[in-house]
Amino acid sequence: MPRVLAFRHVPFEGLGRIEPVLRARGYDIDYADLYLPAPPLPDISRYHALIFMGGPMSVNDGLPYLRREEQYIRDAIGRGTPLLGVCLGAQLIAHALGAAVRRNTVSEIGWFEIEFTQAARRDPLFQALTAPEPVFHWHGETFDLPPGAELLASSQRCPNQAFRVGDDIYGLQFHLEVTPPMIADWCRQDENCADVRELDHQIDPERYAARLAKLADTVFGNWCENVLRRTVR
Repeated sequence: MPRVLAFRHVPFEGLGRIEPVLRARGYDIDYADLYLPAPPLPDISRYHALIFMGGPMSVNDGLPYLRREEQYIRDAIGRGTPLLGVCLGAQLIAHALGAAVRRNTVSEIGWFEIEFTQAARRDPLFQALTAPEPVFHWHGETFDLPPGAELLASSQRCPNQAFRVGDDIYGLQFHLEVTPPMIADWCRQDENCADVRELDHQIDPERYAARLAKLADTVFGNWCENVLRRTVR
């Protein structure tokens, strides 16, 4: 049975819609919460894939547990272990591969369209998607593309929205995994209150939720199948 390890950075940013997609395909899921005091350190060799979730902190904050996660990323790449990063997780993967992470020109919080590149049309995860899609965002930073990466998606406010390195390393700046209750909860969290105060409109958690659910099933389902093809014999 395939096993996935998901790295969380705050309690309220979990796998969301990724979890039922994994469960439906028979994956076992464990969590690593290295931000907690004296957490157990995982043995990544026991897992077929690693997922790095989002969080309100910055890759550039110098937090020891983020540096440890970057070492796990490099070790996993050396082992050929598939990786998926979401928001902060994508920035961690990019940074671990030598790319800069910096403030974006504007914060991107709420529903905004992304457009898929020509490379996405050849990509196992995104090949079925050609038209612009409204997805959920919550970030004030962005990443440069790491060496050898292919750009898969962009938005008007943030050009680097998704990338792939090799066959198995993916970073998504946007949040396909969120549900309406997750979005509503994020808006109430103390860590996010400064972001919420800066908004010139109230976020509607339901606005594109039905479409986002279909996109999540497609993209994360394709990711699961890609992992199975490459790692499980």
